[in-house]
Amino acid sequence: MPVTLSLPDQVVIVTGGSRGIGAACVRMFIGAGAKVVFNYQKAKASAEKLVSECGPERCIAVQAELDGSGGEKKLVDEALRRFGSIDALVVNHGIWPPHDQPIDTMPEEQWHRTIAINLDSVYMLIRHSVAQMKKQKRGSIVLVSSTAGQRGEAFHCDYAATKGAVISMVKGLSTELARDGIRVNAVAPGWVQTDMSAPALQNPVTRDKVFATIPLGRVANPEELAAPIVFLCTPHAGFITGEIVNVNGGAVLVG
Repeated sequence: MPVTLSLPDQVVIVTGGSRGIGAACVRMFIGAGAKVVFNYQKAKASAEKLVSECGPERCIAVQAELDGSGGEKKLVDEALRRFGSIDALVVNHGIWPPHDQPIDTMPEEQWHRTIAINLDSVYMLIRHSVAQMKKQKRGSIVLVSSTAGQRGEAFHCDYAATKGAVISMVKGLSTELARDGIRVNAVAPGWVQTDMSAPALQNPVTRDKVFATIPLGRVANPEELAAPIVFLCTPHAGFITGEIVNVNGGAVLVG
């Protein structure tokens, strides 16, 4: 009997869905039969193209700033207004300032902005989504962390701190929410071929250093992250909660 990842008519929120890992998730969830609401910040044309590709009856794009200032509730409310439930939340958005920044010269503005987007917004999204999931007595939450959250990252303390905090959130919330039928997990990518990583991967010097730290000898493509994310939201993963799924070519083992 063939095994398929199927989520017929399940309602999924995907953040940062207009490109990269988020867009790959949107396509894969739609392919599994789900209905998807995703946000974009500025990439309106890309978001509209993705909606057209996936079908506007099952896929909705919402312009929302996710920085802890209120866009999170807007996104959750729109999913409920259009589809009436929230079965899964995938928190994929985030920023990684690409320049090396020593901690003693890191501007306070950079620190606070990274925390707001990568952590404050995660809290707000989970808070508003869980309120609905508790009413349904079911739900799945998948947070995108990073190898940096497990081993740190020199000159990127702000980013590593937020991704480590996400892992701690998964550990605590998985036990807190289990009684409500809500599972909480994370995936931890390393280097992925996305717009965010492009400046580093297009630099020959940086690229060679990156590849040397990955046992499989290459970076991931977005679909290789989307597949385990979708899996964690299906009944096949119904007994998995509190886990950090490493999808980084073995990089976290040698860092």
